[in-house]
Amino acid sequence: MPLLYYWHPDNYHRDLDMGAGFHLNQSNPLLHSIEVGDSLWAFTRNKSGQYVLAAELLVKAKTENPPNFRYGPYRIWGNLKESRYFLADDDAPSVEQVIRSLSVKAGATRLGQSFQGHAAVRKITEADHQMLRVAASGLSLEPRARILPEERLEAAVLLGDEEAVRQLLIEEPSGVAEARAAYLFSQAPTRNRQLVKELQKIYEGKCQLCGWNPRNEYGHWLCHGHHIHWLSRGGEDDLKNLLLVCPNHHGAIHACDAQLDFKDFTFNFGVRIEQVELNLHI
Repeated sequence: MPLLYYWHPDNYHRDLDMGAGFHLNQSNPLLHSIEVGDSLWAFTRNKSGQYVLAAELLVKAKTENPPNFRYGPYRIWGNLKESRYFLADDDAPSVEQVIRSLSVKAGATRLGQSFQGHAAVRKITEADHQMLRVAASGLSLEPRARILPEERLEAAVLLGDEEAVRQLLIEEPSGVAEARAAYLFSQAPTRNRQLVKELQKIYEGKCQLCGWNPRNEYGHWLCHGHHIHWLSRGGEDDLKNLLLVCPNHHGAIHACDAQLDFKDFTFNFGVRIEQVELNLHI
């Protein structure tokens, strides 16, 4: 069952500026009624006040957020290869009449008023979905909706290597918002190293997923600090957004785009589900 979501323009532009996340959060459990593989269509309002299509997220996973998460407990994740962000600028065509013609009730004078609170996410029919596909055909894609190479980014941040971060951003063809670049250049390199050291002490160097302790075999702390909500998707550099994982699990998390479900503290790798065995800080 596909869904339609009104993405408040302030939230949409902030999320895009701070790292396109390919995910959405809601307090309405209806968000989790969507099936993996279905489309969540999002529309927003551009700076001219027109309602335009913002994204089609093909759902890859459904997870729950940490308790008291400000945007609600329910989260969906879009497939990175198949999801699309559309260029929601002043040249984008209005989609208001299309949305008003769908099966959802949208009779308010201002379209956005029909999509407030829990009503921001709505069920749509397969026929509605096909109408939105037609409306999206030929739309320009948002060039900034790209995921930075997360493992390179995390490695540079972990080492406090500002030049490596700078080079990574220079290589990014679509550019990075000024606020996001400032964060990656300054705050992240100076904060992250201490946070990972804290994790190493808390878990005595053990992987939180499998319990492997490299100090027993090699005499060194070799596990990595992994950002649960990836830095490249706008995640915070905060202890509660970090897990200590062995290199194998770190590589698998990124290769499989596996996200932590706070409901039961598991990662879904597609072919298997694994539990976080050690948790003393979240």
